[in-house]
Amino acid sequence: MRIIKALGIMVAMSPLLVFAQPSQGSAVSPTPQEQQNLDAIKGKASGVIVWSTSRANARNDIWKMNMDGTDQKSLTQGDGVDWFPRISPDGKWVLFNRSNSGWVPENDADQPDQWDLWVIGMDGQGERKVVEKATWGTWRPDSKTLIYSRASKVFSRSLEGTDESMLLDGELAFKKGVILQEPNLSPDGKFLAITLRGSQRETGIWSLDAKSWQQSGEGCQIDWVPGGKQVYRVNSTGNGGSAAPSEILRFPFENGKQVGKVGFFGVSKEFRLMDLPGRRSHEYFPRIDNTGSWLVWGATDKGHDHDIYDYEIYVWKIGSPVEQAARVTFHSGNDRWPDMWVP
Repeated sequence: MRIIKALGIMVAMSPLLVFAQPSQGSAVSPTPQEQQNLDAIKGKASGVIVWSTSRANARNDIWKMNMDGTDQKSLTQGDGVDWFPRISPDGKWVLFNRSNSGWVPENDADQPDQWDLWVIGMDGQGERKVVEKATWGTWRPDSKTLIYSRASKVFSRSLEGTDESMLLDGELAFKKGVILQEPNLSPDGKFLAITLRGSQRETGIWSLDAKSWQQSGEGCQIDWVPGGKQVYRVNSTGNGGSAAPSEILRFPFENGKQVGKVGFFGVSKEFRLMDLPGRRSHEYFPRIDNTGSWLVWGATDKGHDHDIYDYEIYVWKIGSPVEQAARVTFHSGNDRWPDMWVP
């Protein structure tokens, strides 16, 4: 296999396969406004952020930092691709996807044979594999139960056990060839918020009791606000500069239904949670912290591929002016899929 580097992107080439992997990148300096916004959040909360980054080895490891961007250091190191970290509700563990064959792009998340789920302590100790051949692992409120996908199916199992229960078969509920991404079970355990890909592309909420589907919209990455009374997701509209536009929307969830939707004339202001002004307004990977007070996400000013382009991590106090959002990473490597926990 031959490795070349062009425009800061590593490209692996073989007679049968051509694919790109992220650049290791280098540190960059904040603008005066970025530094001002960053200084403004210091001392506001003592949260910790975990995220996936290529800066150490041009593959992706899990790193952690304080919510103001200080004390950045790696949690995982290895030959695989580590991404989609999720902090347990008690703040003690980080669940993440790991490839079992070196570099694998995120687009192959629909191929569970290439991935396993691992956990590592927030202190960097106790790393171990917990589920084989699975992706998109998320937590239940007890910090002892996992929800995850295998292509078209969603399962539940104990963190310490081996028996699993299937919660949803997407090919029976939707279409043959559908892929279920990022399954998030509501706090009361009655509804699954899911992104559909493959043969059906949309976001929505599946009722486990009624076995019925409510479409939220197109977009992706739908999840619950802590408490389960709202949902939020990425939508392919909004500011964008030179990048493909996107924004983060939030909707009430009442009586088993999402209230409100994207209409013919666009998004109502009441449902828009975050849409940065300017060029770096391709918002992806949103996570509302466990207290419901802070939003963390990634944004880029060019490109769309999750595991290649220069996404930067932002933090924002929900309800404050969007112009006060603070960029907390300053590195040209790939930074994606953050999560934040506040004690």
